[in-house]
Amino acid sequence: MPHETRVVGIDVAKSKVDSCIRSEGLRMAAASTPEGEAELLAWLRANRVSRAVMEASGGYERRWAEALRAAGFEVRVVDPKRIRHFARAAGRLAKNDPIDAETIARFAEAFPDGGAEPHDPAREEIDRLVQARTALKDVEDRIKQQGEHRPPALVVAALRAVARTMRAELRKLDAAIAAKIKARPSLARRAEIIDSVPGLADQTVAGLTAWLPELGHITNEAAAALVGAAPYDDDSGGRKGQRHIKGGRRKLRNLLYMPVMGAATQHNPVLKAYYQRLIARGKEPKVAIIACMRKLIVILNIMLARDETWNPARAAA
Repeated sequence: MPHETRVVGIDVAKSKVDSCIRSEGLRMAAASTPEGEAELLAWLRANRVSRAVMEASGGYERRWAEALRAAGFEVRVVDPKRIRHFARAAGRLAKNDPIDAETIARFAEAFPDGGAEPHDPAREEIDRLVQARTALKDVEDRIKQQGEHRPPALVVAALRAVARTMRAELRKLDAAIAAKIKARPSLARRAEIIDSVPGLADQTVAGLTAWLPELGHITNEAAAALVGAAPYDDDSGGRKGQRHIKGGRRKLRNLLYMPVMGAATQHNPVLKAYYQRLIARGKEPKVAIIACMRKLIVILNIMLARDETWNPARAAA
């Protein structure tokens, strides 16, 4: 008789976690302390749990995921949007921590083999560095915008000083990200392949390496959907609605938009030719940019699957 996989759903908050083993009707709350951590691990072992599923929770889930993995439990961290959509589809509109833990457990039972990114400590560390760099770049952009409105001289001097500090810290983060990628041969090869595409800067290469680990291992349609660059039909009966992109990883799509615009209008001959054809057919520029983003992701997916660098002839085909 095959061994049953017993699942716990864990809702993570800043100060505590709520857990639910739905198949047994068991619940437990534990504080975010070393004592609470030990108590939860003992409870899970006593109830023969083998898999723990939790939502990404702004970083608070990392400590619990690390503790559970170190204790020998399989851990899956799932996009919270999927859990929320699942709850709505099941008609579960109420929301609190114990209810959320049960909903996560239900989701884990309904989708036992999906909904989570593969665990890779090295890539996840790069992910955190890229996220920090993106946040710091946003702050730098806001400081730059403040300087465009003719502030007093004292404010100008202060903004310039902060901007210098920001640039120095960004350079440190860039060096750290590059070193982390270089230290892992498989990630270094992925970055080399992505970087061979004309028009992509180091930040875009790092973002794709950290935030799209599935690339090269999935279908082209799935790759475009993960980025959120796949248009979906909106038809019903005889009505033909306008197609729109939906879902996907917004932070990655936001990171890609400006580099793809530059590649499609200036730096990448294949994407530029494609962009010009779309514009000639009457497509709006933003629509054409998203189409180029989709084409780029498909090209990269094929390149990584084949373990080959940029080839203009193949990319055009």
